[in-house]
Amino acid sequence: MSRPQRPVRSDYAAFTTISTRWSDNDIYGHVNNSVYYFWFDTAVNEYLIRAGALDIHAGDTIGLVVETGCAYFAPTAFPDIIHAGVRVDHVGTSSVRYGVGLFANDDADAAAAGHFTHVYVGRESRRPVPLPYGLRTALEAIRR
Repeated sequence: MSRPQRPVRSDYAAFTTISTRWSDNDIYGHVNNSVYYFWFDTAVNEYLIRAGALDIHAGDTIGLVVETGCAYFAPTAFPDIIHAGVRVDHVGTSSVRYGVGLFANDDADAAAAGHFTHVYVGRESRRPVPLPYGLRTALEAIRR
């Protein structure tokens, strides 16, 4: 298995800032790997909400994560500030693969880079639905 290339900030189209918390550190003195997945979810959903493409409370369409992964390049720790870069790597009929890079403080190179795939489904039916126009527009805006 080949090691992925370490991303830089310019590889991403939209950013959000996330503060680490004291409780994010594990016994080894760095942020536990599971926290990175919370950051991925936060960064993507914050982008979609800000873009007006996702109504988490009443929207007819919701995204379910069906696949995810992460490569770790450098540790992060409290009290780092994380800059989470988001991009869209692939858009399908009802699915999207996001790329997310996590940058500590002012670092130019990612501390971690991950991806996850959402399949968009009807809130009630939980069956795949075509991406709504507003969502597709927001996704295309950060497609790389």
